[in-house]
Amino acid sequence: MNITITGAGGRMGQMLVRQVAKTAGARLVGAVEAAGSKSLGRDSGEAAGLEPLGVKITDNAAAAIGAAQVAIDFTIPAATVAHAEIAAGKGVAMVIGTTGLSPAEAERIQKAATRTPIVWAANMSLGVNILLALVERTAALLDADYDIDILEMHHRHKIDAPSGTALALGRAAAAGRKVGLEAVWRKTRDGHTGARPTGEIGFATLRGGDEVGFHTVMYAGTGERLELTHRAFSREIYASGALKAARWTLGQKPGLYTMKDVLGLA
Repeated sequence: MNITITGAGGRMGQMLVRQVAKTAGARLVGAVEAAGSKSLGRDSGEAAGLEPLGVKITDNAAAAIGAAQVAIDFTIPAATVAHAEIAAGKGVAMVIGTTGLSPAEAERIQKAATRTPIVWAANMSLGVNILLALVERTAALLDADYDIDILEMHHRHKIDAPSGTALALGRAAAAGRKVGLEAVWRKTRDGHTGARPTGEIGFATLRGGDEVGFHTVMYAGTGERLELTHRAFSREIYASGALKAARWTLGQKPGLYTMKDVLGLA
């Protein structure tokens, strides 16, 4: 399985490089960074704290992606869209963990997926994807008198809020209640907000330190509160999930898939 990592000089990119290096049957054939990155020209293995892997980090995304069977992208929305369109044009499968895409950017990902298999998930961890299934089922079992709030915390460097995983949990809860999340969400509360509407799904966002990822979904009823929680202690869980998804894409038909498909939870 020949793999190209985009954003190879970043924290997650380096983790992915290390994961590929230790995964049997996987080989790194390309490593991409943005023009102007200080990582350009470095050996991708050395940049990730390993022995040299013989693959230098380049800003030639087309060449690096074209050399692979699967490209793995945890970058920023604009770069992810550009990489997906390159992959689609070259028939290269793709795994995307980028969050914070606009509706227009998401539409371009969907269009790219008509030409190549793409696994796109807000979170690649096994535990989070099981949590998503539990959140949807729990929301279906409890009526709207149970208020749903999603609390999440990430490190100080995270650029989007609420997190993609938090929004995915909100969508799972909304699906359990058979409503659209956008019709019932409250992303922030400030000032005199008035009483809480029945059926609202709220979000609370924390940022600080080096927190990898913490998510709690709370169902607050009269006299009791049910909480479902996941905490990530290492980005390795996302990297190992991404490699699992990459292997799964091989031989799949073009289409837009999620980790539910990869894990057989769909």
